[in-house]
Amino acid sequence: MSKIHADHIFTSESVSEGHPDKVCDQISDAILDACLAQDPNSRVACETLTTTDLIVISGEITTKAKVNWEQIAREVVADIGYTSADIGFSANDCKVFVSIHSQSPDISQGVTEGEGLHQEQGAGDQGMMFGYASNETEELMPATILYAHKIVEELARLRKTQPKKYFFLRPDSKSQVSIEYKNGEPQAVKTIVVSHQHTPDMKNADLEKLVKQVVKKVIPAELLKGDIVYHINPTGRFVVGGPNGDTGLTGRKIIVDTYGGVGSHGGGAFSGKDPSKVDRSAAYMGRYIAKNLVAAGLADKCEVQLAYAIGVAEPLSVNVDTYGTGIFPDDAILEKIVRGVFDMTPAGIIKTLGLKNPEGWSYRAAAAYGHFGREMFPWEKTDKIDAIIDEARKYCDCECECDDDDCGCGCDDDCDCGCDDDCDCGCDCECEETLKAAPAKAAAKKASVPKVKKASAKKAAAKKSKKK
Repeated sequence: MSKIHADHIFTSESVSEGHPDKVCDQISDAILDACLAQDPNSRVACETLTTTDLIVISGEITTKAKVNWEQIAREVVADIGYTSADIGFSANDCKVFVSIHSQSPDISQGVTEGEGLHQEQGAGDQGMMFGYASNETEELMPATILYAHKIVEELARLRKTQPKKYFFLRPDSKSQVSIEYKNGEPQAVKTIVVSHQHTPDMKNADLEKLVKQVVKKVIPAELLKGDIVYHINPTGRFVVGGPNGDTGLTGRKIIVDTYGGVGSHGGGAFSGKDPSKVDRSAAYMGRYIAKNLVAAGLADKCEVQLAYAIGVAEPLSVNVDTYGTGIFPDDAILEKIVRGVFDMTPAGIIKTLGLKNPEGWSYRAAAAYGHFGREMFPWEKTDKIDAIIDEARKYCDCECECDDDDCGCGCDDDCDCGCDDDCDCGCDCECEETLKAAPAKAAAKKASVPKVKKASAKKAAAKKSKKK
């Protein structure tokens, strides 16, 4: 559900793991993962630059971990698929320069519990962060960015798992998805743009055929109705790519990383930053809050803004906007609910989401194909629904007139007690009934959104048998 009220076409883009900026994001986050694995209290602010046969790693890192920075960088580049010297960037042949020093003690004392002006662990920087969720997809993500990610992710999967069949694909690629919206709901895909790096001898028809197959696989059929305009390698040629074709830097794809332009953005990048940096951790918490509010049925779409001062633990402000889709007449009530359910201090965020000790996920995994919308990450859990509904009940204004001394509220006949919703007088409370129904209604909406059809196990087995 787009934030725009008028009927319109909205577009979001994604880039693959082989895009030069994403190569840098993944190197920076792989270094973060390596530091946290040995020392969960590592302070990391790692920046990476890539260009023709060159990687430069710099930043402020304070850690007890023993990490081979160069080795990690080369492993990431090789895993992405840059292993051939003839394309201008190769894991084995590129030069790696490292310039790393420790975190500023002035910043450190404000972030370390008991050392700064305030005794509690403070935010690692000032700024504002946003989280967003919408019930237009099963993942509670905007459709345009979700499907743009899925296109380049699937192309990368095919390139890696079937290298002989898709020999003509190289690692760098970009996608764009444009969807028509009516009454705030996605109706149909209008345009698909894919630019994919390739070998010099590739036939354009082969890439066009492959892209259309991938689109049918990763976008629900209900959205692929009518005429769709495809722009596939619209310049006509994309042989020179990756860091050889364009210099890459950590943190340059902040809209790709978040909501594709649908939700707001505070401006801070994520990759290479440990969770004491609220640029990253508070943005994850914002998503966690927004997603749980939508999953609880309190809104169809929701944006959460958090703001912090460096060295100060509590957020300076908390704002919630449902763009008119919330069940309460005033979104300010949702701010009170959020404050009652979620600990938004840096220490509270880190503890709630387990950001110092990743289990079953990694920061590097988040560095390509979006930080949001994939269930592997703890900020994608919807485990606060019951707590949100319980807190929301406090803001139901249930007034009734009791004229039965058996009602249980302790009043005489003909009282006008304004009793709360815990009394058993039989008075109806529309707010309470709405809250009771909200999670089920949200679940029903989630179940009804268009989904990608997955091949049945029977069909997969038959296909496997046929190959044999």
